[in-house]
Amino acid sequence: MNRFLFFLFVSLIHAFALQAQDQNKPFIKLTDPLKEVNQVPSPRRFIVGSTCKTCTLSINGQDIKVYPTGAFAYACKIDSGKNEFLLQAKSTTGKAYTKKIIYQYTPPSPEKSVTTVSIESIQTYPSGNLVLRPGDKIGFRVKALPRSNVTVLDGWPLYELPDSLTGGIQGIYQGEYIIQQGDGFSSRKISAELISPDSQRIRKELQATITVMTDSMPNVAISKGRLAHLLYGLGDDRLGGAKIGYIDSLVRLSVIGKVNDLWKVQLAPTRTAYIPEEHVSLMPKGILAPKSLTGKIRAYTDSAYDYVELQLFNRLPYQSLPQNNPSAIVVDVFGATGNTNWVDQLSALKSISQIDYEQIADDIFRLKIYLSDPQHWGYSIYYKDQNLVIRVKPQPKLLDLSNLLIAIDAGHGGRNTGAVGPTGAIEKDITLALSLKLRQALVREGTRVMMTRDKEMFYDNKERILLYRDSTPDLLLSVHLNSSADPLTVGGTSTFYRYPGFRPLSRHIHSRLLELGLRDYGNNGSFNFMLNSPTEYPNALLELLFLSNPEEEMLILDPAFQDRLVEKIVLGLKDFLQEAARK
Repeated sequence: MNRFLFFLFVSLIHAFALQAQDQNKPFIKLTDPLKEVNQVPSPRRFIVGSTCKTCTLSINGQDIKVYPTGAFAYACKIDSGKNEFLLQAKSTTGKAYTKKIIYQYTPPSPEKSVTTVSIESIQTYPSGNLVLRPGDKIGFRVKALPRSNVTVLDGWPLYELPDSLTGGIQGIYQGEYIIQQGDGFSSRKISAELISPDSQRIRKELQATITVMTDSMPNVAISKGRLAHLLYGLGDDRLGGAKIGYIDSLVRLSVIGKVNDLWKVQLAPTRTAYIPEEHVSLMPKGILAPKSLTGKIRAYTDSAYDYVELQLFNRLPYQSLPQNNPSAIVVDVFGATGNTNWVDQLSALKSISQIDYEQIADDIFRLKIYLSDPQHWGYSIYYKDQNLVIRVKPQPKLLDLSNLLIAIDAGHGGRNTGAVGPTGAIEKDITLALSLKLRQALVREGTRVMMTRDKEMFYDNKERILLYRDSTPDLLLSVHLNSSADPLTVGGTSTFYRYPGFRPLSRHIHSRLLELGLRDYGNNGSFNFMLNSPTEYPNALLELLFLSNPEEEMLILDPAFQDRLVEKIVLGLKDFLQEAARK
């Protein structure tokens, strides 16, 4: 061995030794909490993080399980006051590293009655800035000095509830006011007035306002943009309010009020909905309310789709639902009254077997489009001039992966990092790696594949929906990882769908994923995720594992296990196609 090779050999051995020594160096890296001193609102807390893969870990002297990845999670017992936790990681050579975490917990004080001449709080139902019309109700709840006279809106009395209904708290006043025809509030601040038992008078105002609609105000709006959508109500969560569905642009809507940035619209005498302010434009006063008789209904086909066209004289709002057993598309058109005497149906239709219609209620006209095949393959609804068109996609002639265009949506990306695991693993990186492996596996099957992103980048969910609407893939799979505040007991694999007609896709994939011995977190329906909302193609959200769980993080970081996940997803797709072919 010449001198150069000898020194190279010695250098490599030294480098490997340093690397092994460094891997055995104790450390503690926390993902929860991120600070040493933490004020916490509840006694249920966890300490989550990682240490070196060969280290042992103790918290306040108690040995804690360290996973092969170095991850750990610990459920804390938090008492009132200051809680200290001493973490110590030890290497196999006896070196130690310590870290201290402090949780400061102050239990919430029990609610007490007001003891001074004051109004502590005012709540309205609904809350916020309100635009109302005569006949609308607004509820009030005021907390103030007990045994007083409390009024709102210049003299409307509220009534003090017995403390048997308030958990022993006195001074809770409630009542409901019905907006009267003569009310003329113009951006009036919401306020309450109190007269105490000794005749002291005080008043409290909120920043929120009430405005009463008058005959001179616009009462018709039209939808705008490609993502205009109707909401069932005012509820909200991290996925947004529950959506009725998307509607086309230039659809007329009868405006009857507003809560903050949501316009309230009257769909039919017994149906109301809300639409975000950004998706409508108010029309000048004098525009007629959205109403129409129905005209001719005809069904026709071209080389790619079947169509059902309903003649109307205004663009009216609508909602739709793909149903199973039998497979059908139900479309309710609001503001429409039946004046149709027959339906033209051509024998050349590929995907439609029958069309029925019914006036199910005043101003709700229902079309029911029965499909030739049990499986739904997607449809879109839009207006052609004033006529409503339902474009129905037929089942592919060859139900094989080699004949399909499948879209793969790698969840998150860029500044939208997603969940973080105990070791610091980031959801956006893992979903991209899994999606690229899934693309590779599908390409081997002869599938044409399109992806939201094939590299690290930010891509807004609204842009994703429009991309796939324009591309009309045969199927869409959105790849994600789940997360929970509880890293120890919550875990499992799950799939999500929104519409019953698309349930078989997620059901088959979920069944295959369970073959890996994973916990069952369900095949969950009616899920209000943006990428589950399109009706143009079957779609499924795959929440493969809980990245927050140390054991499941360990699995998902294993390239071999990733390959097995991808294999099961592909088998689930094949099962879905085989079932569709058998029916």
